[in-house]
Amino acid sequence: MKVLVLGATGGTGRLIVHDALEKGHSVVALVRSKASAPDLPGADIIEGDVRDEGTLMRALDGCDAVVSSLGTGLSPFNEVSLLTEATHALIPAMSRSEVRRLVCISALGVGDSRGHGGFVFDRIFMPLLLRHAYKDKRRQEDAIRASALDWVIVRPGMLTNDPARGSCRAVADLASVHGGKVARADVARFVVEQLATNTWLKRTPVLLW
Repeated sequence: MKVLVLGATGGTGRLIVHDALEKGHSVVALVRSKASAPDLPGADIIEGDVRDEGTLMRALDGCDAVVSSLGTGLSPFNEVSLLTEATHALIPAMSRSEVRRLVCISALGVGDSRGHGGFVFDRIFMPLLLRHAYKDKRRQEDAIRASALDWVIVRPGMLTNDPARGSCRAVADLASVHGGKVARADVARFVVEQLATNTWLKRTPVLLW
């Protein structure tokens, strides 16, 4: 399978690229600058803006699926819209390219998982530091859910750089979820698995250890 990875130079994106290549997939990485992608050997690197539909069309040529691991930094004071703009360009580009499978990394605390991040996250980090970033994530999710794509939206708990445990819990029932952590490496493995299975198709699993 040929896969386009957005956000390939981020902490989780790099691991997704490596895991996909190890599993025999062909990977295209769309990056802002090739200089930021020196450690992605084996991937086809394309330079461009993820918010530009024409650039996305070029990167999607011959692809079978897309993984989005795009993220934004802390923005306590200013609105952010990278995810929204990129998604609004990606959906028509995928439709025109006849690419249907999209696996997108969001976060615990978005959509109907809001209020399940734990006391400190829900009462302090979310309102003070992450409010604008999570609005952007919510808009991204809404656009994907409204599309005709075959999507999976993955909502990991707090990401860590710990070694992979080899598996993680994918949770749909959030009644007992009040925050939690998961390694980036385990998230990457789960995301790549979703390229070839319909287990979580059009669903929003929360990933935790």
